[in-house]
Amino acid sequence: ANNSQTKTPSFLLGGFPAWEITQLWGAVPLCSAYLLALLGNCTILSIIKVEQSLHAPMYLLLAMLAVADLGLCTSTFPSVLKMLWLKAREIGFGICLTQMFFIHTFTDIESAVILAMAFDRYVAICHPLRYSSILTNSVTMKICVAIIMRTILIQIPLPVLLTQLCFTRAGKLSHPYCLHPDIIKHSGSDTRINSAYGLFVLVSTLGLDLLFVLLSYVLILKVILNIATWRERLKVLNTCICHICAVLLFFIPMICLSMLHRFGKHVSPEVYTLVANLHFLAPPLLNPVVYSVKTKAIRRRILGMFYQRG
Repeated sequence: ANNSQTKTPSFLLGGFPAWEITQLWGAVPLCSAYLLALLGNCTILSIIKVEQSLHAPMYLLLAMLAVADLGLCTSTFPSVLKMLWLKAREIGFGICLTQMFFIHTFTDIESAVILAMAFDRYVAICHPLRYSSILTNSVTMKICVAIIMRTILIQIPLPVLLTQLCFTRAGKLSHPYCLHPDIIKHSGSDTRINSAYGLFVLVSTLGLDLLFVLLSYVLILKVILNIATWRERLKVLNTCICHICAVLLFFIPMICLSMLHRFGKHVSPEVYTLVANLHFLAPPLLNPVVYSVKTKAIRRRILGMFYQRG
C-alpha cells in the first residue's frame, strides 16, 4: 500500500437517503419489528426448552434457527436504531469489523441450519422407517457443533484480511451496518485477495447450502409424486411448508443483496436499503410466526400460555 494511505478510524453509516423524512417514521416500525423478532424467537426457545416432547431433532434445529435469528437481528439493528434515534452515523473501524464478523457468522449459521432442516425433511419423507435411527438427538447436536465450527473457521480470515488494507478517507457505507463487500469498496489498497476470499466464502457456504437444499427438495418431490392420491401428497408436502417459507425468506433477499453488491453499481440507495432490510429483518421476524402457526405443538403451547394468563 502507498505510505500516504492510512487506516481510517471510522466509517459513516448510510442506507437512509431521505434522512429528515425517514428519521421519524422509520425508527418506530423498525424498533417494533426488532422487539417483535426478539420476543418471537425467545418464545420459540423457551417453549422448546420447557416442553419435553419437543426435545427432538426437528425442534433442536428449530431452536438453533431461532438462536441464529436472534444473533442476526441483534448484530444489525442496534446500529440501525442508534442511527435513526440519535443521528449517530459514525462507527469505529474495530466496531465495524466486529459487527461485520457477527453478521456474516450468524448469516452462515442460519444458512447451514436451513440445510440441516432440509436434510431432516428428506430423511423424514424419503426414509421414514429409519428416521429415528439416522437423526438422533446426539447426531443433531453434532451437526450443530459442526455448523458452528465451520462458520467460525471460514469467517475469521475476513476481518483479519481487512486489517491489512489501507483506507484513504472515512467512507460512507451503503447500509446502516457493516458488510464485507461494502467495506472493501472504500479501501485504497489492492482488494483482489479480499474480494476473492469473500466470493469463496459466499460460494462455499451460502451457495453450497442452497444447492444442497434444492437437491434435497428434488429428491423429496420424486417421492411425493410417487404417492398414489393427491390428498396424501398434500399431507406430506404440508410437513415441509414451514421449511420452504424459511428457505424463501432467507435466500431470496440474500441472493438479491449479493447481486446488488457485485453488479448493481448504478442502483439507487433506496433499493439497497429495501433489500438489505428484508434480508436481515424478514427471517427473524417471520420465522417464529410461520413455525408458531404451522407447528401444532408450539401453537398449542402458546395458546395455553394465553389461556393461563386469561
